[in-house]
Amino acid sequence: MVKSIFFTGATGYVGGAALQQILGDKSFKITALVRNADKAKKLNELGIATIVGSLADENLVAKAASEADIVFNVADCDNEAIMSSFLKGMKQRFQKTGEAPILLHTSGSAIVMDGEVGMKDSEEIWPDNDVARLNKLPSTALHRNVDLMVFAADEEGYIKSYIVCPPTIWGSVTGPLADAGILHKHSIQIPYAVQASIAREQGGVVGEGKNIWPHVNVHEVADLFALVLRGAISGTVRHGREGYFFAENGEYRVIDAARAYTKTLYELGKSATAEPTSFTNEEIVKYFGGPFLGSNCRIRAVLGRQLGWKPVKTTEDFIASIPEATKAVVSGL
Repeated sequence: MVKSIFFTGATGYVGGAALQQILGDKSFKITALVRNADKAKKLNELGIATIVGSLADENLVAKAASEADIVFNVADCDNEAIMSSFLKGMKQRFQKTGEAPILLHTSGSAIVMDGEVGMKDSEEIWPDNDVARLNKLPSTALHRNVDLMVFAADEEGYIKSYIVCPPTIWGSVTGPLADAGILHKHSIQIPYAVQASIAREQGGVVGEGKNIWPHVNVHEVADLFALVLRGAISGTVRHGREGYFFAENGEYRVIDAARAYTKTLYELGKSATAEPTSFTNEEIVKYFGGPFLGSNCRIRAVLGRQLGWKPVKTTEDFIASIPEATKAVVSGL
């Protein structure tokens, strides 16, 4: 039976990569919400139906969600109003059909980050199969506000929810959507620090960069999305609070990433020295709004691997990718 999917985030970095994983699968009829009519036309040419509009249009989003077997959200993980629109439409569908539609939502591993400022690492590790521990996370944790809305809807029984939580995502997206100029090809988190470094004309790091973060390649997190989606359809994957999937394939100390982009910026004449210096408190507020880039965030993707997820890109691959990502920021790509 063909399943209808309402897809948001199709033109984004992660969403576009995830969409490519299911593109061409005849068991799916995909409709994507896009703001840009030109990109909508290009998606149509690839066999994807489109709705031109905004996530801020509550009625539009709710109606589209009410007409889909599956809502795939890779657009905004923190916006309660948008999630309310999804859930409103999905509840209408459940009331009409008696069958709970599937919500595949994107959150983020920052939900477990600590309050460090780059001065030390942490031994606290969060595996995604420790549901009881994850349930004790405070409602004030980043991304938790929307995650709790999703869990509540699942517990009411009118949706079956599955949440994927990536950390630092890296790598350039390749594939048909990238070739057509539909999606953003480059990452966000490392370029975020690179942009701040360019602005101050010196490669920077929060504190001493001793903190630790996980990473995952963009195509490999897309693989996990596809696995979870198919498991959700077949009913072989648990949902709700037990359907909470971290995505990682290694960790890095932030100073190592900072050294890689600072060296590249120096070679390009964009940093005064080849070694990173600490952002000042004023710069941290100005460029990042807070010291979260100095936090520790240590997770383990147990459930995805149990499902058959087999990422192979290593920490060495990630660090080696940083010069290219840095050059892309400098060139304005």
